[in-house]
Amino acid sequence: MKFHVVHYARGAEKARGLAVVIDVFRAFSAACYAFDQGAKKIVAAESLDAARAVKQKHPDYLLMGERHAKKPPDFDLGNSPSEIAATDLTGKTLVHSTHAGTRALLAARGAQTVITASFVNAAAVARYIARTCPDDVYLVCAGFEGKSEALEDVLCAGYIRQLVCGDKPDVGPMAQQLKTAASALRFFDPKDPHSPEADFYMCMDANRFDCVITKTEADKATCVLKPVFGSSV
Repeated sequence: MKFHVVHYARGAEKARGLAVVIDVFRAFSAACYAFDQGAKKIVAAESLDAARAVKQKHPDYLLMGERHAKKPPDFDLGNSPSEIAATDLTGKTLVHSTHAGTRALLAARGAQTVITASFVNAAAVARYIARTCPDDVYLVCAGFEGKSEALEDVLCAGYIRQLVCGDKPDVGPMAQQLKTAASALRFFDPKDPHSPEADFYMCMDANRFDCVITKTEADKATCVLKPVFGSSV
């Protein structure tokens, strides 16, 4: 098994074998919370227009996402785990579009299998990798707005790799380090209502969820995400 760490959507385009698309703050943490709240499936959209087009065809679907960390005015939910965790999503389909995570997800078209990851489901992802044992594992760090390195994604990639190798790293020091990372400062800014402090801690709640989220039914602008839980991982 060979690990490759790549960055942003352009890195995802290089992925072959298994692609693990990582977006800790906040897309693929939020997706785990959404499924925990009962969501049936998530349609990941490359752009806001693609998300709105899906909504137009399916008025009962809920729009979820962000641009520059803010919820678009016509969206039902932002990209906030704390907002999602307070919402009953039982049986709902969400259409999710973000600056970095969903774009990288759609870009991984050359990979045989694509899953998402963050700290909240890292152990389940590591078990999946160890069980399936692909020749190549591409750890795709989605980055901050898909344009600059996000330390949280890089640390999560390393954490997953260590877990696969049988190590038991401590997330605590990583969380402390990330509190002063450029990509996390917004969570501690009282003037930023779009990135509540609670989201930071919810995104760093390592291994809270025993699930792997898989990419299915992809076309050029969208794909469907579905969770696999527990013993099936």
